[in-house]
Amino acid sequence: MPFFLLLAFVCPYLSTAATLESISWGSSLSVERSHDVIVSPDHTFSAGFYGVGDNAFCFAVWFNKSVKFTPVWMANRDQPVNGRRSALSLQKGGNLVLTDAGRLVIWKTDTASSSPVQLRLQNTGNLMILQISTNKTLWQSFGFPTDTLLPLQPFTREMKLIASRSQSNYSSGFYSFFFDNDNIMRLLYSTPNISSTFWPDPGLVTWDAGRTTYNSSRIAAFDSSGYFQSSDDLKFSASDFGVGPMRRLTIGYDGNLRLYSLDEKGDWGISWQAIPEICSMHGLCGPNGICIYEQSQRRCSCPSGFKLKDPTDLSQGCWPTFNLSCDPLDSKFITLPYTEFYGYDLNYTENLSLQQCMNICLKSCSCKAILYRGDGPKGNGQCYPKTQLLNGFHSPAFNGTVHIRVPINETLSDRDRVWLETTVLSCDPNAHVELDRTYEQKQENSSLKYLLWFVAIIGGVELICIYMGWWYMNKNNSQSAIEKRSGNKHLNISKIRGTRGYMAPEWILNQPITSKVDVYSYGIVLLEMVTGRNSFGFNIDSEGDGKEFRNLVTWVREMTCATNGRPGRIGQIIDPKMDAAYDVVKMEILVKVALQCVEEDKDARPTMTQVVQMLVRHEYDY
Repeated sequence: MPFFLLLAFVCPYLSTAATLESISWGSSLSVERSHDVIVSPDHTFSAGFYGVGDNAFCFAVWFNKSVKFTPVWMANRDQPVNGRRSALSLQKGGNLVLTDAGRLVIWKTDTASSSPVQLRLQNTGNLMILQISTNKTLWQSFGFPTDTLLPLQPFTREMKLIASRSQSNYSSGFYSFFFDNDNIMRLLYSTPNISSTFWPDPGLVTWDAGRTTYNSSRIAAFDSSGYFQSSDDLKFSASDFGVGPMRRLTIGYDGNLRLYSLDEKGDWGISWQAIPEICSMHGLCGPNGICIYEQSQRRCSCPSGFKLKDPTDLSQGCWPTFNLSCDPLDSKFITLPYTEFYGYDLNYTENLSLQQCMNICLKSCSCKAILYRGDGPKGNGQCYPKTQLLNGFHSPAFNGTVHIRVPINETLSDRDRVWLETTVLSCDPNAHVELDRTYEQKQENSSLKYLLWFVAIIGGVELICIYMGWWYMNKNNSQSAIEKRSGNKHLNISKIRGTRGYMAPEWILNQPITSKVDVYSYGIVLLEMVTGRNSFGFNIDSEGDGKEFRNLVTWVREMTCATNGRPGRIGQIIDPKMDAAYDVVKMEILVKVALQCVEEDKDARPTMTQVVQMLVRHEYDY
């Protein structure tokens, strides 16, 4: 017992001592070794693999003294690697390469050196590849930020901070911070469908926002005291200004740019933020949604006649429960005071009465609402007819009223500020999904869905048959008989395959059962479906005389591999009976997935869940 107690006290120090100061060329960091972590000389930062989901890991740099994991840089935020056999290698030649379990290159620095180099983590949090003989910097993480800037890290025209998708999803989100073409630092909200800048306030001219466009150097940074300065005249200081706390400037998943300071307890406090009026940020509540900030909480609301599309994802917004007619006589308006939907104005007209403004909207089928500012009865108001209801917010400080167009026969209240639904903008625990190695997307392809169901059923049948074959072999063959047959390898394999057609290598070698065996069979089935050939082998015309007997997996790998500058010959492996009635790109994807499933090394094979996700992920690229 004293010995084990001693180990309990000593082990933490052993773990700390096992961390690395650097790695040299020819060395690597493994995802499977928890002590493979590079630590800065003052122990402020660490660099290593960090789990971001189920069997999903990113290589990152993070703060050591923070209570919560706080990354400041990630190499592969949008393409996590497997928890087995993945590694970060500093190759001889100077290139830093991140590889997945299947030895696929996920990320690299594209650096080269004829003399030895080292990978070091500086006290500033900068991960660097240094040439030892000259101390020359070949690459540094400071040149490729993700969502965070650190003190003394220059921010230039080529760089961009991109927010995470959520608090627990570190993949790239919809908000970014960058120098625009007019030399101004801006915050942008951008999705595949819409995009808009929202800081500085787009309603202000440049000099009213305290910026200048005349300096084209486009560079910014903040120092260890918390003072930030940019070439466009943006300047600010931390509320706790002074040397002492560790700080970071991060664009949050909600789109706001904030300067944080770390206290002695390891918690982060906000010492500056770009947008005090939280609801003025774009995209928070989605189409037709309205952001409301009250009682220190931010809420998303739907106006009368609208429903939340997805209560677990408020950025999906609200959708109308009615169909709007183009006939002006079939429409009326509901009134929402102190409310704005920024942008998407059909036009702008001054010195109009409220009724005149409404009439302009009623004459256009594309008009969904109006923003009216001014004294309606006197006819000197400002009229903004709107074609889209996006970036909605409500604030008592806003001098304007939105009138939303709805059917006249709808049983809706048209009194001031009526909300049907109000939801706190916070995380729903039931909606939390831990990240896998791949990321879900939104579309769906019915043909591929049917194919997935088909091959999934086949895979299930294969798994049942494999287990039956295993039971049969173990029942009828003693260990001595197996050892006796091991001298004739080809005969053994033939007999085993006679029991079951698609056997993974570990079954042939009589190794323990693994969950990856059904994946192997699944891959073989896919290859047979695509090629129309037998997995046991087939005869094919050789370049010389006669025919050559080929293994299906080996043949497909050779045909799809690019060699000597010649591209892969994917078209030559497709079953001729298809008569070119297929999508070449999708066939390439199926073959690629199938080849991953039939890897000799079982650890390099994906799980069945990952197979489905790979197929579903790729179908959204069309």
